[in-house]
Amino acid sequence: MHSYSSLLSIQIMKLLLLLTSVLSALSIAAERPNIVLIMADDMGYSDIGCYGSEIQTPVLDQLARNGLRYTQFYNTSRCCPTRAALISGLYSHQAGMGLMEGDRGWPGYRGSINKRCVTLAEALRGAGYRNYMSGKWHLTRHKSPDGDISAWPMQRGFDRFYGTITGAGSFYDPATLCRGNTYITPENDPEYQPESFYYTDAINDNAITFISDHCEDRKVADKPFFLYVSHTSAHWPMHAPEADIAKYKGVYDEGYPAIRQARYKKAIKMGVVDKKWAMSKGHDWEGFKHKEWDIRCMETYAAMTEIMDPRNRQNYQRVEETEALR
Repeated sequence: MHSYSSLLSIQIMKLLLLLTSVLSALSIAAERPNIVLIMADDMGYSDIGCYGSEIQTPVLDQLARNGLRYTQFYNTSRCCPTRAALISGLYSHQAGMGLMEGDRGWPGYRGSINKRCVTLAEALRGAGYRNYMSGKWHLTRHKSPDGDISAWPMQRGFDRFYGTITGAGSFYDPATLCRGNTYITPENDPEYQPESFYYTDAINDNAITFISDHCEDRKVADKPFFLYVSHTSAHWPMHAPEADIAKYKGVYDEGYPAIRQARYKKAIKMGVVDKKWAMSKGHDWEGFKHKEWDIRCMETYAAMTEIMDPRNRQNYQRVEETEALR
């Protein structure tokens, strides 16, 4: 009799815990926020305005003023391993992307995000989210749409995808450009035909379209969304429209030491760098043989970074008006 009572008590306790979990989940579901995750590629800590940069990123700076700026972040110093960790919440080796896309035969180095991990999109889909991605994927060694696409975005939790499967390429004619699971080009894309194509703009524009379509579709408008805006910029090659590069003409003429010192002081003032952290020695600018080339590269790099900032985008204002980003 005693053992039966104990068993009954345990079952009742389990039922109460289950009921509590369900009620808690329902409460959370009623407050599910829309999520926009914007990622830049291969950038330095101080490369945007709110971390001390001279590069103009007003929209991101405004988001920082109204939110949080983190001063610690673990990354793997490479494109796809860091992306694998970000999308899965695991160390990159656990997700199968310990190095790059090559298959080295070991579980941690298969070159594709594995099925032992759950992507952020897959997790959020279980909570009733609609998931959209615009930009660079770079989480599989399989690049052909006629081959294994099990590790492509649409098979890993995303409802719509526009972007590139591979890690780098021209910003004017990006390799492996896809819509869904179908290869396209800037010329034959039936849904996006700007006057002039530049990949960073295309990523932003298609991301905005996904939000607008979500808000206008009565079948899904009441559901929360997750939008992953995954830029290739400022990864090589150094490509940017000439008019954007011209904005930074002369900014880097004094070389790296002057810019590093200015950023260091500004970052300390902003509180994102501790003044007790001494700045490293850096390069010997005076002894550098290719100053003009590097100055031009930095002007282009700055332009590429600024263009990522979704400035002057009328559709972003429309999203704010509809309170889609809340």
